[in-house]
Formats: sequence, C-alpha cells, structure tokens
Amino acid sequence: MTRIIIVRHGQTNYNTERRIQGRTDFSRLTQKGRDDASHVGKFLSQVVFDAIYCSPLSRAKQTAEIIHQQLSLNQEQSAVPQPSNKLLEVDLPLWEKMLSADVKQQFPDDYRIWKEQPHNFKMLISPGEESKEHFPVLSLYEQARGFWQEMLPRHQGKTILIVGHNGINRSLISTALNIPPSRYHSIQQSNCGISVLNFAGGWGEPVQLESLNQTQHMGVTLPSLRPNHRGLRLLLVRHGETDWNLQRRYQGQTDVPLNVTGKQQSQKLAQFIQDVKLDLIVSSSMSRAKETAEIILRYHPHISLQLDHGFKEIAHGLWEGKLEGEIAEDFWDDLQQWYKNPNQLQLSSGETLQHVWQRSVNIFNAIIEESLNKQLQTILVVAHGGINQILLCHILGLSSENFWNFRQSNGSLSVIDYPKGWDGLPVLQTINITSHLHGGAVDKTTTTGAM
Repeated sequence: MTRIIIVRHGQTNYNTERRIQGRTDFSRLTQKGRDDASHVGKFLSQVVFDAIYCSPLSRAKQTAEIIHQQLSLNQEQSAVPQPSNKLLEVDLPLWEKMLSADVKQQFPDDYRIWKEQPHNFKMLISPGEESKEHFPVLSLYEQARGFWQEMLPRHQGKTILIVGHNGINRSLISTALNIPPSRYHSIQQSNCGISVLNFAGGWGEPVQLESLNQTQHMGVTLPSLRPNHRGLRLLLVRHGETDWNLQRRYQGQTDVPLNVTGKQQSQKLAQFIQDVKLDLIVSSSMSRAKETAEIILRYHPHISLQLDHGFKEIAHGLWEGKLEGEIAEDFWDDLQQWYKNPNQLQLSSGETLQHVWQRSVNIFNAIIEESLNKQLQTILVVAHGGINQILLCHILGLSSENFWNFRQSNGSLSVIDYPKGWDGLPVLQTINITSHLHGGAVDKTTTTGAM
C-alpha cells in the first residue's frame, strides 16, 4: 500500500482578505499560518516520509519547510520538500489578486458558473493578439492526473507527504476517487487540513480515502462553516466496535452489541462533540448503533432518539456469523466479487447493494429534506460501515462501484454540509475522523471489510 498524506498550505494574508490567489505568488503566510504549519509537523511527527512534494508557490513551499523542520526535530527525516509544477494552484489569471466579493460583483454570470458548474467554467485569455479559451478546473484535473501518473510509480509501498493548495488538493483527491469535476466544490480543504489516501498499487488500481480534512491538530474540532451558510450540517457516525468487528466476523443484520472498546470509543466521540449543539439524532435500530447514539445523547438530554430501520446494515445472509477466512473457504468467488465489484454481487440469502442503496438513500434524503424544512442547523446520524459508505458515494455523485473508496472506522465521524439547502450541492467537510480515539493523523482503529 502507498500512503499519501495531503496538506493544504497555512493561512495567508490573501485568505484573511478573501482575495483570489490562484497562481500569483504575492501572498504570504500569516503568523497563524506559520503556527498551524508547525502544528501539522508535530501532529505528523510519528510518520516517517519517504518523499515530500510541494507546490513551488511560496505559501505552500514555506508550509512544507516548516512541517519538515518539525518532523526533523522528532525523527531522523531524510526526505526534503521537492517543488513540483504539477502541484500549482488552479489558474485563474483574470481574477488573481481580486477580492472574491469584487469578482462576484463584476463577473456575476461567470462567478455563478464557477460555483454551480465548475466543469463548464471557462476564461477567455489573450496571449498577444489571439484569444484563447481556458477551462481552469478541467485543466487542473488533467494536471492532478499527470502528477499521480508520474509520482506513484516512483514510490510504490511508501509514505508520501504532499503540500499543496485548495484547488489542486481537491483535484488530487477527486481524480484518485473518480469524483467528477462537476463536484469540484463538494470537497473542503481547510488551511493546514490533513487528508489521507491509500493506493493499493499504481494509478488506476483501487484507492481508499482514509480521512479528509482533519483539523483537530489546530484545536478545531470540526471544520468551520462556509461564509453565508444558510443550510444544514450533518454529522455521520459509525457505531463503536463489537466483538465481531474485532474478530473479523461478518455481522450484517445480526444484532451484536458494543464491546468494552466500542463503549469507550462512543464515549470518546461523545466528549469530542459534546459542545456541538444538536437538533436531532437519528440512529439505525440495531443495538450497536443505538447504544452508540445513546452514549452521545448523555450530553444532549433535550433530544429524543429517533430510530430508523432504513439505516440497518446490509443483510449478508449465510455469511453472517462467519469469519472472513471461513467465507473465503465456502464462498471464494462471491467474496472476491464483494471486494472487486460489490455492486454486482447477488447473494441468494442476502441483500444486494442496490437494494441497500435504495432504502438508505431514500430515508437519508427524507431526513435531510425534513430537517431543512424545519430549519434545523445540526443533526447527527449513527449507522454502519456499509450504510455510511453508500451515503458518502451518494453525496459525491458516485455510484455503488465506488463503495470501497471510503473508509469508515468504528467510532469515526464525518461531516457533510448543505450550505445552500436544496439549492446547492452538499459539501463533504471531513470524513472518518478518528483522532479523538488515538490522537494521531493516521487511522489506527481496527477496520475490516467485515460489516
């Protein structure tokens, strides 16, 4: 496995002024930006990197240097930051240095397309006397693919650090996971936020998003809401560990309770978000999810727990109660299909992924719509690994073919925002946060394909 840790540069004066940076190199890190970069280095101090790549623009290069300095204080760190032009930020030549508010006012139609249809957004630029169409997001996606194709063969089985920008980081993650350019704005990248990708092999082989946009190392429990947020925030939780999780035994709809570790995980998660004001908590009706939700509810006594059968885990039929090794002996071909093409697996005694998709997405959409109509601000859903992976695919416009692209660990937290209600696309703020369980950037929980 090749592990890729992606960091966005620290805060700059252009960020605080809400000014378009693009590929201009005039902005500089603020004191907060430098401090946060130092926090990143300390947070990653237990990780040994085989290579470090960064954008050549000053704000990313300086962030990488500060991180490297902190890493070197805690370990023998031989890798040094290598600038790469394939990590340059999105190219917005006509807007660079402008305030976002001025861009919105002076170019209202273009700005609307940029926000609502980034894959169709273009700029007319004029080198010399010839006018040329430039598609910033499509070009950035091609740049990101080029980086992966160039970098991955060099570092098979290694751990790599990348320090880039908001746009290129989104594009790196999106191209790895097949998220379309139309969803460019559906992934958040906070200044000095940390994301982790795991590649099974080279470019084109399976890849999993282990975590997205971690901010806890900067003292920020959850990424901040976007300006002009007028919608809903959803906290998505996977239940705590059970004995069957630990044993790699398939649970499905067998009602296995939390074990001691699972209760501890739920308690740590409850404390982690205790100061978040919740308006609604919905849980799968199964014991392991219900117990997790009830532990969280201790810090929110004003809320009644709502249970929903639609969020029950996928029914695995004859696999339930069996160890992964036992299933491999009795159902080898089906197990390989489950991992390689889960959307095509048809178990005679279990559910298809398509059926689970339909029931879970239908109830999910109904809850979101009702919460928006009631003008609720923050809701929490406790479900299962398989359900959460389906919901993440749905949120990002992916099909069930991408089911394994998202890691959901026991006791983990993901955050999805609907900043414009039903009028805009949801934004995946953060995914599979587990630092409240072990304190590190890399997920150390026991997570398997056994659900």
